[in-house]
Amino acid sequence: MNTRKPPLDGVKVLDLTRVLAGPWCTQNLADLGADIIKVERPETGDDTRAWGPPFLKDEQGKNTTEAAYYLSTNRNKRSIAIDIASPKGSALVRELAKSCDIFIENFKVGGLKKYGLDYESLKAINPKLIYCSITGFGQTGSMAQDPGYDFIIQGMGGLMSITGERDDLPGGGPQKAGVAVTDLMTGMYATVAILGALHERHRSGLGQYLDIALLDSHVALLANQNLNYMTSGNIPPRYGNAHLNIVPYQVFPANDGHLIVAVGNDKQYRDFCQAINHPELAQDERFITNPSRLAHRDLLVGILTDILKTDTRDNWLNKLNAAKVPCGPINNIKQVFDMPQVQAREMWQTLPHPTAGTVPTVASPMRFSDTPIQYKKHPPLLGEHTDEILKEFNLQDFLNN
Repeated sequence: MNTRKPPLDGVKVLDLTRVLAGPWCTQNLADLGADIIKVERPETGDDTRAWGPPFLKDEQGKNTTEAAYYLSTNRNKRSIAIDIASPKGSALVRELAKSCDIFIENFKVGGLKKYGLDYESLKAINPKLIYCSITGFGQTGSMAQDPGYDFIIQGMGGLMSITGERDDLPGGGPQKAGVAVTDLMTGMYATVAILGALHERHRSGLGQYLDIALLDSHVALLANQNLNYMTSGNIPPRYGNAHLNIVPYQVFPANDGHLIVAVGNDKQYRDFCQAINHPELAQDERFITNPSRLAHRDLLVGILTDILKTDTRDNWLNKLNAAKVPCGPINNIKQVFDMPQVQAREMWQTLPHPTAGTVPTVASPMRFSDTPIQYKKHPPLLGEHTDEILKEFNLQDFLNN
């Protein structure tokens, strides 16, 4: 039997975040074995509890108070209901912080100082504390006090300028991503930063302050598009479902649907031409190399579109897969979870739930050979663990004094 403990076993996290970026970070830490104490407002709790429908249904088929949005990012945590705006509530959080390793919050810049819950105040009582602030624009700069929202930052930060169909084509114009990618990426960067700070603390014995911003994270995630601009001075345009630097690398229509073709090099292009029964396209000087295909993008794409419309999606996918040409379908979410590969990876997990019987959750993509992710706790009910946590920290009489 494996006796190794989870990677973050014994690490205590005081979580004052809500909505998505912060909870995404703390769910990662929870999956790694950290004890996440989710501090929520009495009566209402995390905003996303009410972001439905859909809501989780109880065993009688009636809606619970937990929206699917909330369930997506709060497993493996414990919930304590505290009014931090009250003197006793803020004092209680300070007491909890004395015994915690990590404090994470996503209040506006300076918003916790009036409660004595800012970094300097907590550092004075726990020098080992790692304090992570997640805000829209960071702690410095002219926009530091502005609220940050994923959708707005997708536009402001450049993603929508490169997402969506070309302006000269039908349906052209900016488009946001289908999920809150800015929040999710910020949560991931916050996770990495916290793990780095924990590792450094093993050497120094001291905590530190982490300043994580949605806008910073969003600018960073533009990756190669940033460098396309930084090295050339040319502003990257929208290319819809095509690729700025590679051709053919886009969605094509078949006669019964759509497929993705992702030809990444010249050999794959030659194999692709063979697979679609048009080897002459691999010998045409206008299309032999990727730079030449880029120069004649519209011509080649038009030719390929006419060819691929002559057969079904699945027939093309079978031919391209046989030729080892990268390709794939465009699945809806049901089709994703019906995929044998997704099922083999056990991405659909189920947890016991006190009012619904069970609750579904999506498995973490982090896979460990000897300390696997454990799915132990359902996303908590509001304040479900208040008494348990107070007793554990010997604070059960705190609010009564």
